[in-house]
Amino acid sequence: QVQLVESGGGLVQAGGSLRLSCAASGSIVRINNMGWYRQAPGKQRELVATITDGGSTNYADSVKGRFTISRENAKNTVYLQMNSLKPEDAAVYFCTANGVVNGHEWFNDWGQGTQVAVSS
Repeated sequence: QVQLVESGGGLVQAGGSLRLSCAASGSIVRINNMGWYRQAPGKQRELVATITDGGSTNYADSVKGRFTISRENAKNTVYLQMNSLKPEDAAVYFCTANGVVNGHEWFNDWGQGTQVAVSS
């Protein structure tokens, strides 16, 4: 099927920046939507940002103006540029993607997550 591998997480001071990447691989015919979610300890997983294959984006109110999602279709990769990070942005960030694989089957998969820590 499809594998999603995130990278770019780490520890950063409040006000700093990080850039997350997520590369999709497998028998992919087309990727429709890609996105980022996050889950902090004791909290539910929440939407951070999504992007369609046409480039339309959607952001959680809490990250608007600070985070930017983008994608590189030729590389089946989605990015999340995170600026002006706050301690409340600390979480495990998960990449997700959906689309079509060989055999015209639909996929909707998640990455394993990458940790983002923000020190105050």
